[in-house]
Amino acid sequence: MKKSSSKPIVDIKDFCLRIGDKDIVKDLSFQVHPGEVFAFLGANGSGKTSTVRSLLGIYQATSGTLHINGKPLTPDTASRVGYLPEERGLYTRSKVLDTMIYFGELKGMDRDDARKFSLDYLKRVELDDKAHTRIKKLSGGQQQKVQLGVAIMNDPTLLILDEPTKGLDPVNRKLLITIVEELRKKGTSVIYITHLMEEVERFADSLLILKDGKARAYGTVKQVKKDFSSSSIEDIFVSIYNEKSSEVAHV
Repeated sequence: MKKSSSKPIVDIKDFCLRIGDKDIVKDLSFQVHPGEVFAFLGANGSGKTSTVRSLLGIYQATSGTLHINGKPLTPDTASRVGYLPEERGLYTRSKVLDTMIYFGELKGMDRDDARKFSLDYLKRVELDDKAHTRIKKLSGGQQQKVQLGVAIMNDPTLLILDEPTKGLDPVNRKLLITIVEELRKKGTSVIYITHLMEEVERFADSLLILKDGKARAYGTVKQVKKDFSSSSIEDIFVSIYNEKSSEVAHV
């Protein structure tokens, strides 16, 4: 993990989101630094996806700031952000290679470069024989690997992964994590949303646990464990959701 003194890729300060008469997120602040894997944790409905959508400009914040590389996301800078949503969004009638090239061009890649990246990636994830297959013919796990390829095209400075290993067998889960670790070593910042605490323990640098739209734990994995006097992130998560602790941990 990079030192906290480095300029953050993601900087969220005093973020509040209210939709209708409901407060979704309340006074949320955190940073993600270059080359860091940041585990963004919480039960369903805690506000994680709403925060990500606000960071990406899909939702308008009620108050506070959400910056990527020092400013709000714009169409000009969006090409350097990769996003793998929990709800998959591939064009199922299109062929795999055509789909990847199309998204590569949307991200500003030259067509030949997008094609080369796509073919190399498909070979890496053992889908090169599916390049000219319509996406609807692929299994859920295969579609997941294609969508990850789309997310990491054009060397993103920020990669947001929402339940990325959902539906993957252990072999492909390991492959996905290996690819993410390689990107992290190249300097990509990763926001990683998961319900699998073993993944957090394995390769996250820092984390935030969100409950009812509020941060209940925040800091490096090591610091959060120290602050909660626990050796297990899963135990800390369970204790927070059982309301056995109302502490907020800080780096």
